[in-house]
Amino acid sequence: MDVRRWDEMYRSHDQVFSGNPNGVLVAETIDLPPGRALDVGCGEGADTLWLARRDWQVTAVDISEVALRRAATAATDVQDRVVWARADILTTPPPAGAFDLVSVHYFPLKRQPGHTALRGLLDAVAPGGTLLFATHALADLALHQEEGFDPSDYYQPDDIAQLLDPTWNILINETRPRTAPAPTGTHHSHDTVLRALRLP
Repeated sequence: MDVRRWDEMYRSHDQVFSGNPNGVLVAETIDLPPGRALDVGCGEGADTLWLARRDWQVTAVDISEVALRRAATAATDVQDRVVWARADILTTPPPAGAFDLVSVHYFPLKRQPGHTALRGLLDAVAPGGTLLFATHALADLALHQEEGFDPSDYYQPDDIAQLLDPTWNILINETRPRTAPAPTGTHHSHDTVLRALRLP
């Protein structure tokens, strides 16, 4: 991943995102008992803060040091429940079996031979834990292709569902309307969501 590009994106705006947690996260985890969570691509930390304020212990990972500093500044009330970690999840897998929730929202997870990075995220889910993966619907992405960006280069939830073995129970694998307005300058109207439980 291009560290400089992500740092510059955050540096060039006082605030990139709304500051609200993702609607899919709220809807799909509100009924889960708090435990250990991994927030992949945490950005400015809205999802991390929402989880931490509900007594989750959160490891928040992003490649951008600028984003992490900004997120940590907003987290003074939950400092004891969050670890901020600068890492490239594509090359540095999280610890295996360490998390009761692995949350991946709108993270550009690029396909790899052998699915190395993806398998690292799957392995990070503890027995009895939840994988929650949400992205913009493929039809929406196809309408907003940037130069050099091909949506088919990146995992969609259904791709991941097909790779799960019998030790997983797929609870949700669907496309649904967004619960919040699309990001400024886009017309993303639907999310595609995978929620899967690793069997105890």
